[in-house]
Amino acid sequence: MRVLVTGGTGYLGAAIVRELASRGHQPVIFARRASSAGLPGVPIDGDIRDRGALARAAQAVDAIIHTAALVSIWREHPREFDDVNVGGLHNVLAVARAAGIARVVYTSTFLALPPNGSHGPIEGNDYQRTKQRAREEAVRALADGSPLVILYPGVVYGPGASTEGNLVGRLLRDHRDGRLPGLVGASRLWSFAYVDDVASAHVEAVERPEARGEYLVGGVNAPQMRLFEVARALTGTSLPRRIPLAAARAAGALDELRARMFGRTPLITRATVEIFSHDWSMDSSRAMRELGYHVTSLETGVASTLAALSQHGHSSA
Repeated sequence: MRVLVTGGTGYLGAAIVRELASRGHQPVIFARRASSAGLPGVPIDGDIRDRGALARAAQAVDAIIHTAALVSIWREHPREFDDVNVGGLHNVLAVARAAGIARVVYTSTFLALPPNGSHGPIEGNDYQRTKQRAREEAVRALADGSPLVILYPGVVYGPGASTEGNLVGRLLRDHRDGRLPGLVGASRLWSFAYVDDVASAHVEAVERPEARGEYLVGGVNAPQMRLFEVARALTGTSLPRRIPLAAARAAGALDELRARMFGRTPLITRATVEIFSHDWSMDSSRAMRELGYHVTSLETGVASTLAALSQHGHSSA
């Protein structure tokens, strides 16, 4: 199949592109710098906010996997999140409808769902807010008969660039380099989803015509500190200290003030602390049954992540 992957140069998007190619499909990579990414497939440079460019990229494709998103804890102009995360989904659905594309797989996030024990979404940062809005739009489209599959990955991690889309890689790198002040919500549960597992689920959602509706594609449900316990067993590094929520909120307020004054992305915000104060475990059993979803152990996943970090040497950036 010829499959358009929006955001195909991102952390998860690139893994999906490689998985498509390994299965004999032809990926079409749509991203702002697709032509310089060196990924297998047909690169097309473009912005998800440009519906015309997206429509041209979608010509003669059998399916769209929509991963393009603005993933960040802060932007000076919050409207950017709306334009990319909500407007981008509108564009994908409109293009797919106009072109008669039979399958759209949309990458949402666990943060678009309520945390454990809550009946509704929390008030988080602008990324979370707009992914919640986009999820509402996607669910409506699904109810209206759109050929849509919605996937909700957990905390995606594994080898690769330590970007904002690879939170675990960044935390492990910073801890290794002595630049991690500590953990906020260290005992809170997260669902750690290995990147190759999540990429495979996206391709299965394209390949299986019977796949329908919404799927949780999480991973190992464990406290955040468990990552560093595994890393300690592998490398002998000490555990990071635990930062109390009250101290983290105060630091977030101060960092937000600095961000507004100097236009720099804060290291932490009060909204991020709110996210870290909840449990986010996930039940991926439906994806296992219907998409053949596989969950890599945390020991295996952290070992491969650390090995990749070692290959890139100690970062001073």
